[in-house]
Amino acid sequence: MTTLNTTDPRTATTSATELTATSAVEVAEITARAADAFGFLRRQSRAWRAGLLRALADGLEEDRETLVDAALSETGLAAARLNGELSRSAFQFRLFAEAVDDGGYLEAIIDHAGETPLGAGPDVRRMLVPIGPVAVFGASNFPFAFSVVGGDTASAVAAGNPVVVKAHSSHLLTSQRSHESLTRAAAAFGAPDGLFGIVYGQQAGAALVADPRITAVGFTGSLSTGKILQSIIDERETPIPFYGELSSVNPLIVTPGAVSARTDAIGEGLFVSVTGSAGQLCTKPGIAFVPTGEQGDRLVADIVARAEAAAAQTLLNSRIHGAFDEIRTRLIAQGGARSLVAPAAGEEGFSLTPAVLEIDAADVTAEATEEAFGPLVLLVRYAERDEVRQALQAVPHSLTATIHSEPEETELRGAFTEAVEDLVGRIVYNGYPTGVRVSWSMNHGGPWPATNTQHTSVGVTAIRRFLRPLAWQDAPVEVLPAELRDGRVDVPRRVDGVLELASAD
Repeated sequence: MTTLNTTDPRTATTSATELTATSAVEVAEITARAADAFGFLRRQSRAWRAGLLRALADGLEEDRETLVDAALSETGLAAARLNGELSRSAFQFRLFAEAVDDGGYLEAIIDHAGETPLGAGPDVRRMLVPIGPVAVFGASNFPFAFSVVGGDTASAVAAGNPVVVKAHSSHLLTSQRSHESLTRAAAAFGAPDGLFGIVYGQQAGAALVADPRITAVGFTGSLSTGKILQSIIDERETPIPFYGELSSVNPLIVTPGAVSARTDAIGEGLFVSVTGSAGQLCTKPGIAFVPTGEQGDRLVADIVARAEAAAAQTLLNSRIHGAFDEIRTRLIAQGGARSLVAPAAGEEGFSLTPAVLEIDAADVTAEATEEAFGPLVLLVRYAERDEVRQALQAVPHSLTATIHSEPEETELRGAFTEAVEDLVGRIVYNGYPTGVRVSWSMNHGGPWPATNTQHTSVGVTAIRRFLRPLAWQDAPVEVLPAELRDGRVDVPRRVDGVLELASAD
């Protein structure tokens, strides 16, 4: 058996763990237990499942100290950031509990038998049902919110599915403790063994995706790894959905009015957004369009000064650290960007200072818009709005776009909104895209290569990924779910074409 190591990115010190890579046989045993757990879970009421979700949230709160302690030594992220992220994870479980209680996500529909313009119609009833065991791949940059206890796990369980997580190699012990927290809380609530599983190692991850019991995959990571997982799915006898969040540069546009009115504020806000968590956020604004002229020059000088004065920050692992300057070099050599601030290595560990590049809008090509994961921003200088529109054609589809403008710039703001609305899944106005609200209305997704799906991975509607529609025609009442039976129910439904709200108590 291969013993796995963990590395502290603050010091680059590697230590042995007691964990070993999961074998193919063990993966099969774990997915078999998940399949058995699905048989139990799908028969439970929504009230039971909502209670489970709240119990899981409580368990995370109880285990906060040991979870954060592990993440500190495996990610280099600050304690405040990690505590906030763990609170977000607990909040996600509770929010999905509210959604399960509400029941609107089921999309319950009843068409009673009767005459129609096309003749006699049968009784048809339809709603969404869980799909089965889900594989979730933890992300390196979010050891809680997009890992074992993250949104993919919470939404899959809320839908009624067991979860098997592939632990990320950058935070193995954090993943192990997170899994233990979930399993303890689930067992205490009365959930079956197999509701949560975990596997370790790259080969185990591949075996997990290929396993016939797995019905969907949730993944947050690099485009290259996402393509590998999709290729494994393509070789399966039975295809399954792959929900991947893959790559994003998140363009930010500053209008002439905004740069004149708020130079200092935008400089500070943009720099914080670019360098927060060492620039290792999927929503980091990696490309910023800045007007030419004196005010634009002031904004560029402000960002340069902040970058030159910044201390080194720790990156998550050696791979990200090594790739950062490789990508920066390509942006200059192949993309034609000019270096305004070069990064400097920190004294120890996988640390470095921010980098700032600049390019003229007319010179922007696909080679200049590669995602640089880390504290780097490319400042694109433009004189006319059409230059922005043209340059955006070379920018990959992204999760977000941001527009900073003044109230009187109605026409320009509308033009830039139109230029980005087919490019992204969320448009931010006079703010910054880092920091994704966990809510009912949030959309965290975008056209390829930002994601490969029409669904969000953050917010209540993320549950839709792990459900499928099922219709019952002329069904005896005893086989119908409670939500589809006639009479008073506690979920909104569309009955004979008319939307009906949930029955009041």
